[in-house]
Amino acid sequence: MALSTSLARGVAAAAPGTLHARTVTDELSAPPRQGVTLCFGRGEKPDVDLGVGVDDLRVSRRHGELTYRQGMWWLRNTGRQLVRLPRGRMMHLSTEPIPLDTGYTPLFVKGTGYREHLVELYVSGHDDQGPVSRRRAETVRPETFALDDDERLLLVVLGQRYLLYEEDPRPLTYSMAARQLAYLRRDAGWNERRIEHRIEAVRRRLDRSGFRYPLMHDKSQGRPTDNSLLHNLIKGLVESTTLVPPDLELIEDDAGWPEVAP
Repeated sequence: MALSTSLARGVAAAAPGTLHARTVTDELSAPPRQGVTLCFGRGEKPDVDLGVGVDDLRVSRRHGELTYRQGMWWLRNTGRQLVRLPRGRMMHLSTEPIPLDTGYTPLFVKGTGYREHLVELYVSGHDDQGPVSRRRAETVRPETFALDDDERLLLVVLGQRYLLYEEDPRPLTYSMAARQLAYLRRDAGWNERRIEHRIEAVRRRLDRSGFRYPLMHDKSQGRPTDNSLLHNLIKGLVESTTLVPPDLELIEDDAGWPEVAP
């Protein structure tokens, strides 16, 4: 959801550090003044400054606060439900306040069932001209990653559940992938060890290219016991549209191959 036209005009004219906030039902702007506190939640004014999830009883009447101190806006969750921030970061009411970066920050208040209520936050910077309309500009293509033919086939086999957009998908095991590749490429000599080495090489290469998710073991945390790095690899490739559902055509000629066990 984009910032509204009126809010965009406010951002462009605002002093550095000004906070702009918007929900489906409300919006506001506040100057960077020491001690200023804004409240958001399901309640009514003057108890809250910004309404969010006003029809959802899972949202607290005072669900969060935004306070300006030490030259920054600080976010605190005061509600019973979690608040979700970018990159999957969660805030509980016991979580310490966190500072907002200059620019745009979306946060989501957990509601009833699968509902999540969006709060858009924007902190003006020193040279901020505000959001500029780019309706006529060309769309920026997703950042994709180069894969050779063998790598693409291997990752499609391992990540076919992701390309079917299943709920909470997991990669095939290397042994399952080796069995399917034996049908698809009988003379290619794919086995578990070769698959593991090839996947590690892809992870090393993409890790150096600014990949969104961790791809290499953090030695300070010990070696993981599951296939979380392979999950990160496939998830990132699917989200970036490097791998797309039509790639499943690469494995459609596996006549007689049994269905993959869940």
